[in-house]
Amino acid sequence: MQESVAPRPRTTGTRGERVTALFLAVREGRHECLDALVADLTPLLWQVARAQGLDRQSSQDVVQNTWVHFLGNVDKIRDPAAVVPWLVTTTKRGAWRMRRTEPVHEPLDGHDATDTAATPEESAVLTDRQRRLWAAVSRLPRRCQDLLRVVAFVHRPDYAAVAAALGMARGGVGPTRGRCLAQLRAQLEADPDGGWR
Repeated sequence: MQESVAPRPRTTGTRGERVTALFLAVREGRHECLDALVADLTPLLWQVARAQGLDRQSSQDVVQNTWVHFLGNVDKIRDPAAVVPWLVTTTKRGAWRMRRTEPVHEPLDGHDATDTAATPEESAVLTDRQRRLWAAVSRLPRRCQDLLRVVAFVHRPDYAAVAAALGMARGGVGPTRGRCLAQLRAQLEADPDGGWR
């Protein structure tokens, strides 16, 4: 007799709907759904940790600890809508604790890896372009820097989660993002050596 396996929750629809479905499945004991939840939300948590000024290794530790803490508290989170804010808040607090105990040894430049398949020449060009891009981002107002660092690494950012991470109104995320990108575009186009046009 075959053991019946519960179908995996639907992961189509909005990101919020996917997160809710996966969270409820994990809370029901279907820990195979945890991988999908982690894959969906870790990029956001990573950027939250980085935005607090942590280096790569410290950010990795904080995000990992956030997920461990989440597993220990999954039964205490009653409202599925609270999952993302809970994770973001836990990540921020973990980052703040780590910053108090460990010095930061690398700049927060927004990129974490180079393309190992690229030739040395391609890597040099890519590195130069990334350096110019993140230098332009660093000249933006702090609110724009924080917002772009969070949304730059997430394919379809969940505006509710971004708003919670940055302390913004949900309805202000899209317009602010548009204004910040326009400011960034203007800076990049003004760069005579950037080749951004």
